[in-house]
Amino acid sequence: MFRVEEPINKAADRMLKTVQLGIFNSIIVNRLWTPLQQIKFFIPTGHGTLLGTWRRLAVCWFAVCGFIHGIIEGWFSLYYDIIPGDQSFLSQLWKEYSKGDSRYVIADNFTVCMETVTAWLWGPFSFWAVFAFLTNKPYRFVLQLIISLGQLYGAVLYFFTEHRDGYAHSEFGHPVYFWFYFVFMNVLWIVIPLVLILMLGDSY
Repeated sequence: MFRVEEPINKAADRMLKTVQLGIFNSIIVNRLWTPLQQIKFFIPTGHGTLLGTWRRLAVCWFAVCGFIHGIIEGWFSLYYDIIPGDQSFLSQLWKEYSKGDSRYVIADNFTVCMETVTAWLWGPFSFWAVFAFLTNKPYRFVLQLIISLGQLYGAVLYFFTEHRDGYAHSEFGHPVYFWFYFVFMNVLWIVIPLVLILMLGDSY
């Protein structure tokens, strides 16, 4: 629901933080994607050809996941109890995101457990997958399956638990806090892992 009564300066501040969050994520993707674009020049595959486009995209995805899981979500798993009063950058990032899901500032049990598993399991596994693809390890597709299944399972539980609570922790229908923060930023971990699982049959 729109809050038409909020002061203009408060609305402007919220819009500024939203833009900053988008720019921050764009910089992360760009900084990781640019060097990964160069992989095709020196990393051969097991079939004697250069690393293909889809495989480079998968490597980029796992690199981004490793950063998000290991650093951003890792911060939450360690400092979830002090985030509401902390002024550090990552705590501010989580407080901004909590406008779409307040479970992140009330130390909700499921959220803490889910993010801890994600940070300390799927984070390192994602970086391991990057290494496995770049060095053409035979187990790289096994890692892809394990990580994708874990991400898919966690994202489904994330949405379903909030649905069972009647979206009590989010501003249901809000274009930014609900549809962008809560839905879009998390549905990626359903769509992309599902695509990666389905693509395993083709060995892209």
